[in-house]
Amino acid sequence: MRLSSFRRTTSALTATALAVAGLIAVQAPAASAAVIPVGAGSYTTDVVGAVPEGCNAAGTANAPIANPRAYVTANAPEAAIPTNDWWSSLVYKRWTADGIENTCKYSVPLHAHPASYLPRAAGLGISYTTQAILSGTGLTREYHFGYHQDLLAGVAGLNSADVKVDDWTDWTVSPWWSDGTRTLRATIGHGLPFSWYEATGGNAVLTASATPEVWLNAGGRLGLTVNGHHYVAFAPTGSSWTASGTTFTAGPGKFSVAVLPDAATADRAALANQYAPYAYSPVTGSKVSYDYNVADAKVTATYTVTATPWAGSGSTQTASVLALYPHQWSVLAGATPIAQTYTSPRGKMKALVGAASFTTVDTFHGVLPEIPGVATSSGADRTQLEADLNAVSADPFGTSADDTYWAGKGLGRAARIVEISDQLGRITQRDAALAKIKGLLTDWFTASPGKASRVFAYNSDWGLLTGYPASYFSDTEVNDHHFHFGYFIAAAATLARFDPQWAQQYGGMVDLLIRDANNYDRADDRFPYMRDFDIYAGHDWASGHGAFNAGNNQESSSEGMNFAGALIEWGQATGNTEIRDAGVYMYTTQAAAIQRYWFNASGDTFPAGFARESVGMVWGDGGAYAIWFEGGPEQIQGINYLPVTGSHFYLGYDPVTVRRLYAQMEALKGGGPTSWQDILWQFYALGDGDQALAKFRANSGFGSEAGESKAHTFQWIRNLATLGTVDTSVTADTPLYQVFSKNGVKTYVATNPGTATMTVHFSDGTTLAVEAGKTATKGGVTWRGGNAACAAPTDPNNTPGDPAGDSNTLKLSADGTLAALAGSPGTVQISSAGGANYDGTPHEPASFTATGLTGASTSAQTAFRVLIDAGNNPGAAAQARVSYDFTGDGVFDRTETYGYFATDPVAGTEAYTNVGRTPTVTGSAIAALSNGTVKLEVWAAIGTAALTITTGSGSYVTVPYALPAAEIPPTEPGPELPERCNADGTDPGSGGAEDPVTDPGTDPGTDPGTDPGTNPGNADVPATVVASAKASRFGKAAKVNVTVTAKGIVPTGIVTVSAGSKVLASKQLAAGRATVLLPKSLKVGRHALSIEYTASITGRAIAPRTPTKLTLNVTKGRVKVSKPKVVKGKLRAGQRAVVRVRITGSGAFKVKGKITIRVGKAAVGKARVKKVGKRYIATVRTKTIRKSGKVRLTYSGDTRFAKASRK
Repeated sequence: MRLSSFRRTTSALTATALAVAGLIAVQAPAASAAVIPVGAGSYTTDVVGAVPEGCNAAGTANAPIANPRAYVTANAPEAAIPTNDWWSSLVYKRWTADGIENTCKYSVPLHAHPASYLPRAAGLGISYTTQAILSGTGLTREYHFGYHQDLLAGVAGLNSADVKVDDWTDWTVSPWWSDGTRTLRATIGHGLPFSWYEATGGNAVLTASATPEVWLNAGGRLGLTVNGHHYVAFAPTGSSWTASGTTFTAGPGKFSVAVLPDAATADRAALANQYAPYAYSPVTGSKVSYDYNVADAKVTATYTVTATPWAGSGSTQTASVLALYPHQWSVLAGATPIAQTYTSPRGKMKALVGAASFTTVDTFHGVLPEIPGVATSSGADRTQLEADLNAVSADPFGTSADDTYWAGKGLGRAARIVEISDQLGRITQRDAALAKIKGLLTDWFTASPGKASRVFAYNSDWGLLTGYPASYFSDTEVNDHHFHFGYFIAAAATLARFDPQWAQQYGGMVDLLIRDANNYDRADDRFPYMRDFDIYAGHDWASGHGAFNAGNNQESSSEGMNFAGALIEWGQATGNTEIRDAGVYMYTTQAAAIQRYWFNASGDTFPAGFARESVGMVWGDGGAYAIWFEGGPEQIQGINYLPVTGSHFYLGYDPVTVRRLYAQMEALKGGGPTSWQDILWQFYALGDGDQALAKFRANSGFGSEAGESKAHTFQWIRNLATLGTVDTSVTADTPLYQVFSKNGVKTYVATNPGTATMTVHFSDGTTLAVEAGKTATKGGVTWRGGNAACAAPTDPNNTPGDPAGDSNTLKLSADGTLAALAGSPGTVQISSAGGANYDGTPHEPASFTATGLTGASTSAQTAFRVLIDAGNNPGAAAQARVSYDFTGDGVFDRTETYGYFATDPVAGTEAYTNVGRTPTVTGSAIAALSNGTVKLEVWAAIGTAALTITTGSGSYVTVPYALPAAEIPPTEPGPELPERCNADGTDPGSGGAEDPVTDPGTDPGTDPGTDPGTNPGNADVPATVVASAKASRFGKAAKVNVTVTAKGIVPTGIVTVSAGSKVLASKQLAAGRATVLLPKSLKVGRHALSIEYTASITGRAIAPRTPTKLTLNVTKGRVKVSKPKVVKGKLRAGQRAVVRVRITGSGAFKVKGKITIRVGKAAVGKARVKKVGKRYIATVRTKTIRKSGKVRLTYSGDTRFAKASRK
């Protein structure tokens, strides 16, 4: 479910898809402040906004849900509640009624496929619908294989007041009923023709909705055809079915019902025999495992079920019958389905009989940070693109909205501007956009007491992270988290490639967003496993509760893919292959599902008579050429194309489908698009780039969609017109690749986010060498661009060190002079621009002047480095001009004005340098100085913030002159540039100024011109990091003691402790020391830790090249066993007792073991520990105690906590 800038409406959707609803947002009061640090970021556990709403204990809807586990039994998993699933309305009860029964107590239909189910007071209704209902008028059309009950399975006399959830696994769920006398437990799931039932307190009963045809009733088997659909029911062991009208009764116990595939009447009995062996072995578990093989780009997924035979049934089967969706059976490996198939809203489902698992093997066709600028990097196309970039330079976000969706859209727009600017070498604009991204993400990723805007809050009751301000019911209905967060993660991935230090500091918050929307770590029960992604259905669901008659739904499949692509980019940028591979699995699987279920690319998904080529949204029971907001065909189709990024080439896997869908839009519109033209033309370019470009050029006056810019639209369309269409016949051994084909000629593309040249191998034998930080192409078009590997645009520690010994370097002094030898560091204030634009025109500048200079000119260029700070103020920028008076006559002969530098909204100096900024020059060429003057002016070009310059050795101007050595006392040379960058800051493979880059960074090694035993002046000093830690216990925060030393100074900055790619904790140094407390949740075992030191930007310590290594041993935690409370009977010889024991684990973590009670040496009872409210309780029912003795309670069976006893 997704809404847009258009007003929300349901008028485009028929009543078949919707439940009755009243929507009232309730603002919850603020609670006590609780800020949880995550690296340098943080989130809050305060209630800062609205919380999920639904049915309260009184059965009234639209109220904040106080206890999300109200409809979960004590037997259910203790993990977070799975919202956004096909069965979530069972546990997240949203509406009061659906026209059938009170769904505040039961549920709406659950579309499992091939069957659908409806919980009712008397049991579970079963439906298998094979005929679609088509509806819609005007523009909209829908098809639904709605719930039409054939059977009701239950217990005779059952009248349950509600239905709860007793268990769940990856794609199965077990509803549970009780009326105090009778109980019923069912197990249903995706792809399971069987449903299994455990009945107590009464006889098993089946009731048909119409007079059935009974074609089998023998040996406990009952074959029925109801409403034209074939079923076979298996009675409890030892009993048989007795008919009374449309009702069939058997004895009490365990029974099952299977819906048979579409088959001729003559085949029913044979199918019943095929299915019979699995009738008494219910599926008790389901689990997916996946693997991405980078070498051959294959994604292998294995879907496994655990079937457990019922005791006493005689069954020994541990396999079952599994029905596969088209996106699964089309890439099935090593198995053969039976000939008969099932009808479903997704097309034909094929069945494997006697399978415990099946495996699919699909191909990942890669993603890119951005389409390569093969056509827009030169000539008139570059001129046009740069003009479009200039138009958005001041506002890369394009929005001032502050909710998670629209803030995310703005981040996505800015990230595209970063990537394009980087390809063109427009470093100033790139860095300005990066600074804005960094500032906004840092703000969102930082919580503080009382902060209620631009903040993330975690709700432990729900296992839910919500951003506030929320939007489109992401708070009250848990909608669209993957849509919203995907934009944040994608922008963070872009920032991480240019500023890895930020990624290290704030990566923990990015990881939390990933885990909330689609948790990839089964061991982390703070969030449900893959909340938004339906593992078996192969795509996301957007509604948190899914409480609609038509089931759950998803509109913007492309925003779901934006999330998956963001995981790939983030994982690749940060070296986290676990996140990357989760993204690849979801991306590859969902790409196949979208092509079939949204776009009908195979031609066999939609039912006959459905008069549309695609759908705007998929429902649990069908699809709709409609959306949740008002719009025309541009929006109904375009909502599944945006945002257009390098993660969206999957849209073009079938160019014929692209052209077919674009033609549909024009036919329904009666011409070309009149809104969202950019989205539609970019999609069309994946099918016909030349025609899309022609449409773009002929209609260039369009207004951009809110997440787009004309610069990106032109970049995308113009370059696809040169590259051609996506070619999926060739793969590569890196995730960041694409292959295109035009007129039969292939162009191979790859991006290298690393720091060394890599060779990419394509499956047809082609190889492509890609330099660090670049995107390169080969074949039909040869090109390369990008500068990420040499860039650290917002970190002054990554700029060249003090070049004080250069004979042409002049330092900024607080008194306004440029001096050969810097004095004590000071500051100079610059007035703000007052909201005006002084780009290119000095406004109340800070001036620094050197006079009386004499020297010959050289072939070098002017260079400068100015340490500057705008504090916490956003939207400011500094600009510099260097002027030369060759003869000292008071008239400046030459001025060089450099592009402005956008400051970040984080307190602390940044380095403004000339690197990557080509100056605007007025006056004459450089000539010799004779008693000449050099002046540097720095002013606020834009914004409303005052600026502060830090003077001293860190701020300087290097002039293109050979000045006499006598004028400047020599000191040590500056540190060398990294080997991967040229002396001018460009990538060594770029041909110099052709590919300009940002300042390449400091060599953290010892300066070869400095005696390591001394620390003259203000030179930077290498630091040494020493760390130690004692063994710790689970549930207790381990302490890592870190000492950082450097010759002659006390280092300042932050130390960060990581395990692999995961940041565990950070701490600010105090007097060169820090004690870092690690999470109490560290698993039992040995942990290889890395301790990294990040120097303060105002200090002079140089961090080591490699982190300090340390091994930490975490042993089992301790539990406290309470004094036993006898709640029934007595602990005496000859009697029985019910004993309640409370167990408390260290760190307040949940305990999972069991309590055993012994009297003397005899064990008289044991029970598992279960969570009751906020406590962990074991209720032990003892057997008859034979003789007296000392009572001992023992806790055991927990991998995280040690065995414990109490007498």
